[in-house]
Amino acid sequence: MAAPRVVGLAEIAKRLGVSKSYARELSLRRGFPAGTKLKQGWVWASADVEAWIAKHRPPKDPHR
Repeated sequence: MAAPRVVGLAEIAKRLGVSKSYARELSLRRGFPAGTKLKQGWVWASADVEAWIAKHRPPKDPHR
């Protein structure tokens, strides 16, 4: 079985179009997927983060 793909704060920030510090702030909120601390820093399962984004950060309407 393959290990799940993981993402760090920089990847989450880029995906959301926010700063790394704001991505960290989001990661501390209740409801954000649980992360795992490694020597290099925190990581999250990519699928969990994508599900959170789909639920909490819907796409912006390009006509607004």
